[in-house]
Amino acid sequence: MASPGSARSGPAGEWGAASASASRSIEALRAACARSPNSARPRIDLVRALLKLNRAAEAVVPAEQAVAIAPGLRAAIEARETVTAALQTGDPDLVTLELTCALEPLNVQAHLALADAYAALDRPHDAERHFKAALALGEARDANAGLSTIYLAVGMLDAAEHHAKAVLACEDRGGSDDTLIAMARQTLAGVCTARGDADGAAQHLDQAYARQSLYRQLAPASPFTTLVLLTRSQGNISYQSLLPPLRFDRAVWYMEHARLEQIADLPPHAVVLNAIGDPDAALASSEMVDAFVAQCGRPVLNDPDRVRATFRHRLAETLAAIDDVIVPLTVRLSAGEIAGKGLSAAIAEAGVEPPLLVRPVGSHGGAGLIRAGDAAALAAIEPPAGLDAYITRFHDTRSVDAFYRKYRVIFVDRRAFPYHLAIGREWMVHHQSTDMASDAGRIAEELAFLRDPAAAIGARAMAAVEAIGRRLDLDYAGLDFALTGDGQVLVFEANATMLTHLEPPDSAFAAKNPFVQPIIDAFQARLATLAGS
Repeated sequence: MASPGSARSGPAGEWGAASASASRSIEALRAACARSPNSARPRIDLVRALLKLNRAAEAVVPAEQAVAIAPGLRAAIEARETVTAALQTGDPDLVTLELTCALEPLNVQAHLALADAYAALDRPHDAERHFKAALALGEARDANAGLSTIYLAVGMLDAAEHHAKAVLACEDRGGSDDTLIAMARQTLAGVCTARGDADGAAQHLDQAYARQSLYRQLAPASPFTTLVLLTRSQGNISYQSLLPPLRFDRAVWYMEHARLEQIADLPPHAVVLNAIGDPDAALASSEMVDAFVAQCGRPVLNDPDRVRATFRHRLAETLAAIDDVIVPLTVRLSAGEIAGKGLSAAIAEAGVEPPLLVRPVGSHGGAGLIRAGDAAALAAIEPPAGLDAYITRFHDTRSVDAFYRKYRVIFVDRRAFPYHLAIGREWMVHHQSTDMASDAGRIAEELAFLRDPAAAIGARAMAAVEAIGRRLDLDYAGLDFALTGDGQVLVFEANATMLTHLEPPDSAFAAKNPFVQPIIDAFQARLATLAGS
């Protein structure tokens, strides 16, 4: 099983409905095949449905059956050829697991391994299916742990809580269960966080990592092992999608609970990835991380000092004097200042005037972000008690067509790669929350940016973006920005936490993948170079 990790939120109802619909469709086609043992047609229909869902390995048997039943039927032959082609273009290690599960449906370990691989590839529907298969075969603890993380990732909190508690309800077998119990505790912490129970979340995390802070994620074919330094909170680099578990051997270490005496017992590793990309999240373990990095004697991706240069309230200083770059004024207010003076008074004293944005420190994805257009709106804000806040001057970046645009590039070894362009009607633009999927024009504009970012944003802005990557001086980082009316780069944020992942094949945004894969390839090449491999 994979180690625990931070989860993404998602549209639970939509995700659950899509999963159930796909399952019903496939089962109906399988039933049709069973009712017609001598007919090729239902098997061809099943093959096509499975291929549409990117499940080519499961289509092997019905494709072969269709050809055996009707060897001269062109549709059957084409179905088999399409299945073969799909398997040949897939990742060999993943295809091997997929074929094993399809041809050995009672192989529970193969189901668990494939479910883990799908989860790392951000294919939750497929991961759910194989975790459920393992659960039906009797692997209750492993399967429930996996299901709990999948359901938390897509925002199905009740289901996540149910499966996490099922893990904890099993008999504790000691050290062999440390990883699974930690996964369940991490899931329950995520559920608590989503429900606003910060104390409950902290208790679950303490219980998770007090048992174990170092986890091995073995990949026997990998030429080297990477030691990954993590925070237990959100704010890590998306290392699972950058370093697929079937190909990259990893040891992950949760640094809030790390101890110096563990260093002697670390597994041999060629390179260290400091995956703690959020400087606020890094504060809790910075002393331990710095002490380890100082003596580890291995190449380290993302120097902790450079990560600290990306604090929101320090970013203007970090990026100072870069031509055509605007970093909005941002100040950080402590929870004590806010409680003692009141939010409005503390902001006024800090010299930030509306319109402005109020953001709880440590939040991601726009969670808790509020815009105050004037003093009255600011006075109406009730900030979360006990949390520091970032206050940022708001710049209206709406284009002449009334859309807001947020560009994202990912830097790998200081080189800029276009990642996405989110275009929405609301000022808070997130790719997944826009209605772009139904707008061919906006999708086309995003693809044009991905194909030729310099042409899309202009040579002047592209030069500014590239200069930002060099100034950040990180092995992996990201930049979210907009363009001003005169073509300058307005920085929203620049840090190492930004997600890079391939879209599912059935996604409206799957056409992005040929532009995302070079980012992953470049990161893996950088890692291999530093590892000396």
